Amino acid sequence: MDVVERLQSHSIKPSVQRMSIMRYLMEHLTHPTVDEIYTSLSPEMPTLSKTTVYNTLKLLSDHGAIQTLTIDERNTCYDADTTPHAHFLCKRCGRIYDLPHGEIKKEVETWEMNGHDVEEIHFYYKGICKDCKKEEALK
Repeated sequence: MDVVERLQSHSIKPSVQRMSIMRYLMEHLTHPTVDEIYTSLSPEMPTLSKTTVYNTLKLLSDHGAIQTLTIDERNTCYDADTTPHAHFLCKRCGRIYDLPHGEIKKEVETWEMNGHDVEEIHFYYKGICKDCKKEEALK
């Protein structure tokens, strides 16, 4: 699915900024922050502001086109992969990895739990990644 189709399939009107930010997320599966996206896109889009990036990411997230990740206490990260999966944060290098997660159900749905309506489910894991473990073993 291309960027325009992706936006339209989530009832988002395509604009130059929205298409650029969505394209960046679809091409960079690194769970970037607002600052990373802004720093990467601003040289080719001099009129782009951090506020525009933030507002666009909020719009994309609110419409279900991307996921907002709060796994890292310092930064909010974004993921274009909206399929059901979990995330792993390495406490040493700070990298976020996608993890498959069996039969999880993360779709937004009305689900009643003890009188509460559940709208989102997040699966976050934290530890030391395999690359940092290898590095430590070599020391």
